[in-house]
Amino acid sequence: MRIRSPGLVSIVAFGYALLYVPIVSVVIYSFNDSRLVTLWGGFSLRWYASLLEDEKLLEAALLSLRIAFLSASFATALGAIVALALHRLGRLRGRLLLSGMVTAPLVMPEIITGLSLLFLFISMADLIGWPMNRGATTITIAHVTFSMAYVVVVVRSRLAAMDESLEEAAMDLGGRPLAVFFDVTVPMLLPALVSGWLLSFTLSLDDLVISSFVSGPGATTLPMYIFAKVRLGVTPDINAITTLIIALVALAVGIASFVTNRRRSA
Repeated sequence: MRIRSPGLVSIVAFGYALLYVPIVSVVIYSFNDSRLVTLWGGFSLRWYASLLEDEKLLEAALLSLRIAFLSASFATALGAIVALALHRLGRLRGRLLLSGMVTAPLVMPEIITGLSLLFLFISMADLIGWPMNRGATTITIAHVTFSMAYVVVVVRSRLAAMDESLEEAAMDLGGRPLAVFFDVTVPMLLPALVSGWLLSFTLSLDDLVISSFVSGPGATTLPMYIFAKVRLGVTPDINAITTLIIALVALAVGIASFVTNRRRSA
């Protein structure tokens, strides 16, 4: 019988409280009827209703969702290709350099990444005339750049644990390499691909620093909009926005867990 130390339990409880009590308090006060954030005035959905009347908020939310979907999709596809190349092509020239360049965004400060991408887009506009204006396109490219690194790490860890004999058996039975890849390799990589996509989607939806550098007039993402409002003071509708984002992320995590568990039980 395992005996739990009271001190260890207290430390774990304190850690969970430090993480989740602020989140729970934000969710609770999003249903507060009072205009004062910290003063409870009764249960109400007025702040959620007010969100539907805020056109700038809705535009920022739709822009963020669109950018997050596109960047997550491109990052997952490119990250999977790079992970396969690094794992399967042992004699690839420049393999060490490619691995370092891909994983650099993981440890690079966001302000450095954003500033570098800003200089890149300015130089490209001067040399080839594109992009003429910074906006949703440049934000998407920037998000793909740093999200792809996380996908590579997730997919490479899955590749390292995969049984390659299944692919070899499929080819011994007459399967063409392309058919084996889509019928055997991709299904085995599906949990990692789903996890990488959801991670990229969440990172894109959450990013503020890099988006601030590479965005332009008329391209305000939801984190940028929230940050601009918070600088003028926290209002109850901020709690409502935050609660909706928490619900969206929780739904994404739930879907990922469902897909992963279903693949394992199949």
